[in-house]
Amino acid sequence: MAPRRVLALIMRTVLKWFALVLAVLAIPAVGAALSAFAAIGALNSPGPQRPVPAAATAPHDPAKPTAVVLVGDRGAVVSDVLAPYEVLAASGRFNVYTAAPRREAKPLTGGLDLVPDFGFDDLAARLGAKPPDLVVVPALPDLGEPSTEPVKAWLRTQAARGAKLLGVCNGGGVLASAGLLDGRPATAHWLKLETFADDYPAVHWAREQRFVDDGDVVTTGGILSGIDGTLHWVERLAGRDVAAGVAKAIGWWRYGTAVPVHPPASMPDAAAIVNAGFRWNPDEIGVLLTNGAGEIELASVFDTQGQSLSSRTLAVSADGGPVRSRHGLTFVPRASLAAAPDLDRLLVPGATRGVTPPPGVPAPEYVHDRPGFAYDTAVSGLARSTDVATARWTAKVLELPADGIVFEGRAWPWLPTALPVALLLLGAAAVAVGIRIRKRHGAQG
Repeated sequence: MAPRRVLALIMRTVLKWFALVLAVLAIPAVGAALSAFAAIGALNSPGPQRPVPAAATAPHDPAKPTAVVLVGDRGAVVSDVLAPYEVLAASGRFNVYTAAPRREAKPLTGGLDLVPDFGFDDLAARLGAKPPDLVVVPALPDLGEPSTEPVKAWLRTQAARGAKLLGVCNGGGVLASAGLLDGRPATAHWLKLETFADDYPAVHWAREQRFVDDGDVVTTGGILSGIDGTLHWVERLAGRDVAAGVAKAIGWWRYGTAVPVHPPASMPDAAAIVNAGFRWNPDEIGVLLTNGAGEIELASVFDTQGQSLSSRTLAVSADGGPVRSRHGLTFVPRASLAAAPDLDRLLVPGATRGVTPPPGVPAPEYVHDRPGFAYDTAVSGLARSTDVATARWTAKVLELPADGIVFEGRAWPWLPTALPVALLLLGAAAVAVGIRIRKRHGAQG
């Protein structure tokens, strides 16, 4: 046989087997892609239309500096908003407000709907000619889309008027998209740094740092690095003793220590891929909102469950009405406890105890029933209820050091891992049957 014909035969054989492999992989690949898109989409999905409660902010104290925590029209990352808010509010040294382009319920990741204190126009009326002293910028789900234009324009105006800025996590990308980081050092979440380096090359992106101080702008790394960045601003504006007192009050015992940061990465951990792609029936978890719950306690539940990609959370209250957090934020639930759809579990953040759920609702699990930082406790609970690999991934993506966490439970998400194996076998069986039918028809022909 001529060499050319031999080569052609080899190439046809290779291509045939390559096509067969692709056919085997197609079923799990398509399923995984659809599942992953659904999991990510669920994190930022808006809630139903509900009446907007009246604003109930504390009187403005002109003797205090004013800090504004920004929320976008399509919401924001829950920890990026609530953790800095509680740090600033707990210090007692600031007027602290949340603001958005319009005052209406905004979805924080995981489905916790926040009603900001002010729309931009009402905030301007409250502050008069004076700009905010500090603006906290969280990660926004619509970064790079036209819907962020009002936020970027407002940020440029406040910066021009002398406001100091704190970009939390991928809030650094929001500041970069507004042109406020050009020529400056900055950082962001380790999963997005390389993307931001491509998208915003005028910024000097720093790796493996919890926060970067560039004078009137501070940017932070992964999600809970925002606590370090906020405490840094408290230290600069109110003194180290005040910052240390706040850190102690919220249980952030890592304040003042050198906490390592994950290097940039292009791929999630295997547990995250399995959970996003093959946990096709995630747990439906009700999170009970109660008056007086700490903002960090609330964020720790919604973000831990959401970042794990192992469940869906639904914010509920006892009667379906709005609730007020420890430092005065207003949240509107998506259902009452009695009217909530079928729930697999019911989590209760904060210090509330003695909840008696209606018939058919699971018994309450008190997330913060152990001492320690709220996220340490929430991630430890995730390990017990889900698996250790998922909990470790969640701590990693939260930029939460694992040295304060107790990891107990199953080692790996075995059930969702079994699904792609079953799908691969199904795909292989389908290909084998197809080959057999083709051979039979060929023999008959």
